[in-house]
Amino acid sequence: MILHTDCRHFRGDVPCKPHKLYGVHCDGCEHYDPAPQRILIIKLGAIGDVIRTTPLLTPLRKAYPNAVIYWLTHSPEVLPASVDHKLTLRPETLLMLEETSFDYAINLDKEREACALLNRVDAKVKKGFALKDGKCAPLDAAAEHKFNTGLFDDLSRSNTKSYLVEMFDIAGFTFNGEKYVLENSEAGKRQWKIDKSKPVTGLNTGCGGRWTSRLWPEERWRELALQLLASGHEVILLGGEQEHEKNTRLAAATGATYFGHFPLKTFIDLIGQCDSVVTQVTMGMHLTLGLGKRLVLLNNIFNRHEFELYGNGEIIEPSTGCECYFAASCKREAPERAAGGEHHCMIDISVGRVADAVLARQAKAV
Repeated sequence: MILHTDCRHFRGDVPCKPHKLYGVHCDGCEHYDPAPQRILIIKLGAIGDVIRTTPLLTPLRKAYPNAVIYWLTHSPEVLPASVDHKLTLRPETLLMLEETSFDYAINLDKEREACALLNRVDAKVKKGFALKDGKCAPLDAAAEHKFNTGLFDDLSRSNTKSYLVEMFDIAGFTFNGEKYVLENSEAGKRQWKIDKSKPVTGLNTGCGGRWTSRLWPEERWRELALQLLASGHEVILLGGEQEHEKNTRLAAATGATYFGHFPLKTFIDLIGQCDSVVTQVTMGMHLTLGLGKRLVLLNNIFNRHEFELYGNGEIIEPSTGCECYFAASCKREAPERAAGGEHHCMIDISVGRVADAVLARQAKAV
């Protein structure tokens, strides 16, 4: 019997999809799709970091057009269909990867388990970070830049490369504006009650529980919603379960629309209904960029050069600067409403600046 074990569809343990659909066998199968290479991407990370690594798929597909792509991550649900095998970090997965030969393998995480796995993988070409003497280490000069900026805050502050330029450098490619690859699988499945005759602006009011130094105060979100509504915008409040009570209060106080919080894929579709999104640095920022929406980004604790906005966004930072580089909580001493003295730097991002940025981007798009 003829078996095309190099075919993209061939499984070995169960019938392939073309056989189940059409009853074909390997011999003479018109669906035969030879895959001469295998590629492994290791990017575990948070959802946002996984999403903003997807532009790498474009040059990888150009370099290896028929390759089978494996991606190991904690967030397989955001990976596009062009990834053949979406894998999670489990013992059985690791066993399979250790017994599979790859033509190209890249680890973009500095977690020790990810670095250790790259050591154990059989690959002709390895890129990124591996484990050396129990600690993360760059495999070559291309990975040293990202490695060093992760060790020393002064080097990180002075860095002028975006995350994507760094990732492309590590992978051996040149970044040429390749976009995020994010699919909205829920598009059209739900009818949102949104007045599309108006500009639709989403306000993503949260940033997770770890990095609370990024939070813009609730009263500022309220003032922004009122200003945008007065300017003729449809305002949609966005967030997860952690922002539910806040968004409920904001909706009651302003008349802005709040549909509630949803599973990730539905949340992606809701962001897809917006023309513009205002957000702090969080997963919602990457979803907005992935969907090609206009973005107004409120940033304080990160290096602004890190972000690639594709010419479709604006970064607004505190006018007084920020002393909390990569810090989870604010280092300024007095509470934000203290008379005089120091206060949380995010207070110094004014509602007027943000509203003007939203309106200017809307006017530019018309």
